[in-house]
Amino acid sequence: MIGDKARPRERRAQQIIDNLSAEIRSGKLKNGDQLPTEPQLERAYGVSRTVVREAIADLRSAGYVVPIQGKGVFVSNASEWVGVKLTQTEVSTIAETLEMLEFRLATEGEAAAIAAYRRTAQQEAAISAAHRKMARAIDAGESTVDADYEFHSAIATATNNRFYLEALRQFGSRSIPRGQFPTLPETGDANYLRKVQAEHEAILRAIVEQDPDAARKAMREHMLASQRRYRLLSEAQ
Repeated sequence: MIGDKARPRERRAQQIIDNLSAEIRSGKLKNGDQLPTEPQLERAYGVSRTVVREAIADLRSAGYVVPIQGKGVFVSNASEWVGVKLTQTEVSTIAETLEMLEFRLATEGEAAAIAAYRRTAQQEAAISAAHRKMARAIDAGESTVDADYEFHSAIATATNNRFYLEALRQFGSRSIPRGQFPTLPETGDANYLRKVQAEHEAILRAIVEQDPDAARKAMREHMLASQRRYRLLSEAQ
C-alpha cells in the first residue's frame, strides 16, 4: 500500500494515473474492463476520494477510460484512447505545451499568491468577471479559451507587477493549451470544462479571502492537473 500521506496531493494522483495508464497500455487492463472502485483505489493507494477522482478525471480527459453512470469506470475502446489521434501539427505542439506549463507552474503560483494580498477591489472584480464569463461560455457551448486567458491575465494584472503580465502575454491565448488541440474531445466537453472551472473557483476564492498560501496551492494544482492531462496525451500518441 502506498500510504505516504505527506506527499503532495498532485503526486499521489500522478501515481494512480501512471499505474493505471501503464496497465491499460500493456494490456493488463483490456478494452471494456472495469477499473477498481473508488473505495478500492482509496485503500490501495492510501489516498482520499478527492485524489482518486482527480486521477480518474485526468485518465478520462486523455481518453483512457469512460464512466458509465450507475456501473463504474471502464477502459475505453482502443480507438478512443490510443487514438485520440491528433494532427501532425498538434503532435508537434505537445512538447512545447508541456514546457510552457512547466514555466507557468513556476510563475503563476506565485502570481496568485501575490494577487491575494495586493489586488485592488477593481482587480478582484475583473478576476470574478472573467470567471463568470467562462461559466456562461460553458453553458452556451461556446469556446472558453478567451475567457480562460482573461482569468489568468486578470490575476497577473492583480499582482501589480508588470513582469508577471508581460510573461503571460508572451504566450497570449496559446497559454490555454486546449486552444492548440481542436481535435481533442475535451475541447468542447462540458464536464471537463466544469472541472477546469472548479479549479478556477478555488483560485478565485483564495484571492477573495486574501489567503496567499491557498491561492498559490490552488494555482499550482490547476497547472499540475493540466500537465498531467497533456503528459498522458503525449504517451497515447
